[in-house]
Amino acid sequence: MRRVFTLCSVVVHAVVVTATLIAQVLAVGTLPTPRRPVTFDGAQIIRVIDVPLRPSHTRAARGGGPTLGIEPDVAPVDAPTDIAPETERESGGSPGGLLDAVGVARGLESGLNVGTIERIPPPPPAPAQTPIHLHSGMQPPRKVVDVRPLYPALAQSARKEGVVILEAVIDARGHVESVRVLRSIPLLDQAAVEAVRQWVFTPTLLNGVPVPVVMTVTVNFTLQDR
Repeated sequence: MRRVFTLCSVVVHAVVVTATLIAQVLAVGTLPTPRRPVTFDGAQIIRVIDVPLRPSHTRAARGGGPTLGIEPDVAPVDAPTDIAPETERESGGSPGGLLDAVGVARGLESGLNVGTIERIPPPPPAPAQTPIHLHSGMQPPRKVVDVRPLYPALAQSARKEGVVILEAVIDARGHVESVRVLRSIPLLDQAAVEAVRQWVFTPTLLNGVPVPVVMTVTVNFTLQDR
């Protein structure tokens, strides 16, 4: 099949090329007229104006020498002689010359040691936030660590029970900072305070910022064998 296809392709191309050549030979008609060359009538002569060069800057050479012309765009060949040599102050100076005479004098007048670095005191700590009482716009903290109070033996023998009401200050991290007794039961107050101090709460947020709060908590003491 490939040979048949190749043979057919060669025959078709030969027929097309032959037909094209025969059409060119048998074509009749007048030849096209060549285009007229473009000519310029009345050409004008443009005069080229000579542009004068910029006057070269001159300077008198030291020592009474002749005046030399120096091109502004050409790099100088000879080193200039009217520039003073550098001193230690321009080049950075030696390790011992970091302070000038004025700085040394001011340092001595102020009582500072020359060559020492004055330490900048650290910024003062941020003022402590004042605990606020919980209100309706705030979600109360949730207790995550609960420690049950130890029932005092003296209160058990005295058959003393009841509810101790405390006021706890919870810092921004949720830890109990301080505890104050609001409703007292003398034999049970200390045990209630020690237990509440170990409680841990979730931080209380106000507008998305943790803040310390004041919260009222209760500790209920009940005898089990009653």
